[in-house]
Amino acid sequence: MSSAVAAIADYQVQAYNTSKDSDNKIHDDTVAKKFGFSGGLVPGVDVYAYLSHPAAEAWGRDWLERGSADCRLLLPVYDGATATVSAKPIAGEDNAMAITVESAGQLCAEGTARLPEAAPAAPDLADFPIAPLPDSRPPASPESLPAGGLMGTYELCLDDRLMAGYLDDVRETLPLYADAGLIHPGMISRFGNRALAENVVLGPWIHVGHAIQHFSAAKVGETLSVRARVSDNYERKGHLFVQQDAVVLAGGERLVARIDHTAIYEPRQVRAAE
Repeated sequence: MSSAVAAIADYQVQAYNTSKDSDNKIHDDTVAKKFGFSGGLVPGVDVYAYLSHPAAEAWGRDWLERGSADCRLLLPVYDGATATVSAKPIAGEDNAMAITVESAGQLCAEGTARLPEAAPAAPDLADFPIAPLPDSRPPASPESLPAGGLMGTYELCLDDRLMAGYLDDVRETLPLYADAGLIHPGMISRFGNRALAENVVLGPWIHVGHAIQHFSAAKVGETLSVRARVSDNYERKGHLFVQQDAVVLAGGERLVARIDHTAIYEPRQVRAAE
């Protein structure tokens, strides 16, 4: 294991809810409390941004170009709370770390990050054709999110102003991104959310985890797009889940990342109220 991983100190962030005014009302204090939470949830993709910090600190641009990570979101992180990110080597593996995010004395997220010698084989983009976003989004349901279904392609230009604001919002302290003009992996993970939210109408919903494989570093000023398919749709403990297989491209051509993204698109509390 690289000694750089063992040397990484805990990283602390004063969490910030970037989605207080979003369409997803799980981030609104009043609505979130109806679901049994203490307040609006800091978005899971932003908790992942915190979790990614040790990997980027240890491996820098190399990790953005061929590294991987996974993240399971276990308990909420709340606005203004301190989140502590800790990383330790994974025994028996080179260039691999286990990472946790704790807040208010609770384990809120956990995951792993790895830096292989080379990235795995890239997916065949023919399996992810460009598709139009729906003119009128249907409500999220097993029928509108069928396993194997192709989702409409969402794209966004990540310009200087947007990315400077993003780095401030996720309280990122590494100079890697601003100095080299590189896109933060937390922003890339947001495209998994957008693939879902731009294709169906959602009530309060919860991102619960993802796995991401990087293939190239995205740069500030590039337009990123996400093409996705529904890989699974299922019920567990009363919640309705959707799993997506998504690729993120720069300029519509260069593969940046592949994301396996999982969300509760209809919490059991919503179903019980129907």
